[in-house]
Amino acid sequence: MAAAAMASAAERAVLEEEFKWLLQEEVHAVLKQLQDILKFQASYFTESGAVSRQSEGHEASHRFALPVSGSEGTIKQENFVLSTSGTDQVKGVLTLQGDALCQADINLKMPRNNQLLHFAFREDKQWKLQQIQDARNHVNQAIYLLMNRDVNYQFKTGSEVLKLMDAVMLQLTRARNRLTTPATLTLPEIASSGLTKMFTPALPPDVLVNFYINLNKLCLTVYQLHVLQPSTTKNFKPAGGSVLHNPGAMFEFGNQRYEVSHVHKVECVIPWLNDALVFFTVSLQLCQQLKDKISVFSSYWNYRPY
Repeated sequence: MAAAAMASAAERAVLEEEFKWLLQEEVHAVLKQLQDILKFQASYFTESGAVSRQSEGHEASHRFALPVSGSEGTIKQENFVLSTSGTDQVKGVLTLQGDALCQADINLKMPRNNQLLHFAFREDKQWKLQQIQDARNHVNQAIYLLMNRDVNYQFKTGSEVLKLMDAVMLQLTRARNRLTTPATLTLPEIASSGLTKMFTPALPPDVLVNFYINLNKLCLTVYQLHVLQPSTTKNFKPAGGSVLHNPGAMFEFGNQRYEVSHVHKVECVIPWLNDALVFFTVSLQLCQQLKDKISVFSSYWNYRPY
């Protein structure tokens, strides 16, 4: 029994030293790795290059090159061609600069008479993509949480590390969700959006447009409308919120009732959005792995060691 007790005490001492090393050394190594990844990630979402790139020597800088030009690192404008696997009713080119859609040149073929409409952003207008802005803000919040625990900070308990990882993972999950889950909007919300006032010539009253991010794609939806006459025998039922409304959806706007007659969805792949989603996955995995290492020590003690 005495020998077993001595062995148990020795084993316990070794484990305590390992746990102390984990808190003092490995935790900070993981936090530094996370900071490097997230600073690259944040730079994807800024149009001014304001985020410092302190890790330019890191391998990721070569694997995930940012769309920059000029000595000041300003995010350059990128042109993307809209495409669809269906008809060619809508064609266009979008110009993106960070989180700002600074130009949209769109051609729409009206199905009823094959009339070709062309409209583009006014030169003095840009459309901020709220999803990218929100994702950037969440990433910056995660960076702030990590930087508050610099290399000189001494973690005293595993619980402290777990709470930090939970807070960082919450921000990263929210950031990823903003890119993977577009907002659901009603048709009146789309009709009253400032986006309708961005174009020259002005959009026809029977056309609505909406831009949104879905994973690594920038999507444009064009709705063509049919005015419902007061004498119509159709049963009017306003549609609720949706990412994509279907033909037949009805709504009321400006004392006038409308029905969606045609829906056209076109999209373009944004390569750096795909890279950003990879960053989210890698970062969340790093956080979870550190949590698992901290938690595994609890199996060696009858009481909570952290």
